[in-house]
Amino acid sequence: MKNTFIDDTANKAGLFTLSLRWVIGWTYFSAFWRRLILENKLIPEEAGYIGEKFNHFLPNALGIKPIIEYLVSNPEALQTAMIVFTIVEAIVGLFIILGLFTRLMSIGVFFLAIGILLGSGWIGTTCLDEWQIGVLGVASGFTLFLTGSDSYSLDNYFMRKQSRFTKTKWFRFLGSGALAIKNLAPKVLIMSILIFGLTLFTNQYFHGGVFGTLHNKSVKPKVEISNIHYNNSQLSFELFRVEGADVYGSFLIGIEILDNNNQVIKTIDQNELAKFPEDKINNHYVAKIKPGKHSLVLPLGAKADITIDLEEISLSENYTVRLIDISGAEWTAKIK
Repeated sequence: MKNTFIDDTANKAGLFTLSLRWVIGWTYFSAFWRRLILENKLIPEEAGYIGEKFNHFLPNALGIKPIIEYLVSNPEALQTAMIVFTIVEAIVGLFIILGLFTRLMSIGVFFLAIGILLGSGWIGTTCLDEWQIGVLGVASGFTLFLTGSDSYSLDNYFMRKQSRFTKTKWFRFLGSGALAIKNLAPKVLIMSILIFGLTLFTNQYFHGGVFGTLHNKSVKPKVEISNIHYNNSQLSFELFRVEGADVYGSFLIGIEILDNNNQVIKTIDQNELAKFPEDKINNHYVAKIKPGKHSLVLPLGAKADITIDLEEISLSENYTVRLIDISGAEWTAKIK
């Protein structure tokens, strides 16, 4: 006897994922809504520019760091990419909500989520925020591809109207309806294993969440000092803020030079750093190191060459540069 309950359940898979489709759709469409409708965040010169947020991903991105670095090093290309990215999110999100070309849009969800995961999966101050968004987006995109849309979707509306394009072979793969794939179960199993493997790998890579010691690179600021050069009258070095909260800068309140006996021979204090000459700061990316009201501000992902006038101070090898953050954190590097 034919099990009509099982058959009906299979046919209604697209209905059962309705809430998932709407929530995922709004997740992506809302990115466009808040960036352009509620507030324009696509203007490079204004606070909250999305390109600076993108710059925050750079220090610990997985696999796509060269792409991010190229974009944040080229402001015009970055702005174009942010506009295109926002439009894609708007189309994918809106079409997923409406259930129009659901499977094609689910592929968009899948790859947008992959981008979020690889770029910013390490960011999250209180939870593993971006990592969770990324892996759940990947799994959701795959699920929506399998189910397509049923009731309460434009795909279903056009199918009921027997529109000509819904009767083509490609519509089953790009829209909705029963997937014409043989031996679907093992293929779903393999893909699910791969997605689960990606989840475990990125959880471990970004946070040590599978074994070993848990870590969160978004909690405390960390600044790398490199490319130190000394030419008798000036000392220059490169600063790169690689960890800490993405919404909160590192506030540098002291730069010191120490001799071989760890005695301070030159200090640039908090007040001087708040008025640090901008022509002595050569920023590499759109997120910029710059003087703030009470300190030198280092946003996450910012990299810059800093030049200090030494006046009559003479340096020897193995002298040390020390940076002091307002939190009490310190970073040092040898002058060689």
